[in-house]
Amino acid sequence: MDWDAITSLLSNDYLPKLIHACVVLAIGYVLGKSLSLAAVYVARKYLAAQGLMIVRRTAFWLAMAAAIASALAHLGFDASVLLGAAGILTVAVGFASQTSASNLISGLFLIAERPFVVGDAIKVGDTTGEVLSVDLLSVKLRTFDNVYVRVPNESLIKSEIVNFSRFPIRRIDVAVSVARHEDIGRVREVLMQVAEEEPLCLAEPSPLFIFLGFGESALNIQFSVWAQRENFLVVKNGIQEAIKRAFDACGITIPFPQRDVHMNLPEAEALMQQVRTMGTP
Repeated sequence: MDWDAITSLLSNDYLPKLIHACVVLAIGYVLGKSLSLAAVYVARKYLAAQGLMIVRRTAFWLAMAAAIASALAHLGFDASVLLGAAGILTVAVGFASQTSASNLISGLFLIAERPFVVGDAIKVGDTTGEVLSVDLLSVKLRTFDNVYVRVPNESLIKSEIVNFSRFPIRRIDVAVSVARHEDIGRVREVLMQVAEEEPLCLAEPSPLFIFLGFGESALNIQFSVWAQRENFLVVKNGIQEAIKRAFDACGITIPFPQRDVHMNLPEAEALMQQVRTMGTP
């Protein structure tokens, strides 16, 4: 280590400039945090949560960029050279990262369209989870088994998005099968009674009873009830348990698949004779 060079460097005006630059960076950091909070406070009446995230980060990094430029100027760097180098770097990065540019543009479309907001439960492809953040390049999700997933904005624009949190109520469809000999009117009454006694089922819209038709071994029915979005899973589990208990109490049979095999007598006798022959030593 060349201690003479370090001593010569510190003996000049470089150390005060370095201290000054550090102070400028610290002030810039504090101002960036304050500016981001102020920007969020002003914009919160007009933007959703994902828009506020972008406003906060943009305000912070603009302040930090100004602080970094000022600190470098105090250290003796030419600002025009730095800006020129930054411009060249930006162009180079732009050519080298076309995917990032596509994600950036897609992110702007997502922010403008707002198919979902932070906190919504959505499904994209095979991934279902809660939206943690909507950024310019990607959307972050937390799945219901607590796994972190990053989805590029370009993929979201090209994919079908299912938003489970868009509307305040949801419909729960329950597939029900009863034996062919059951009275369909009585089955309907029992199901409506189950929905009426379930406190989390909504009276409006009213429950829906649809006779789907005759199955191989049963009468197929769709029974649908409505519930508040936050009660969806509770009602989905509870209504099926309540239907099972009600059917058992009323003696309504839930059938299992059955097959009837018909054979004429000559073929049956020939088959039995063949079995006996095979079993004879």
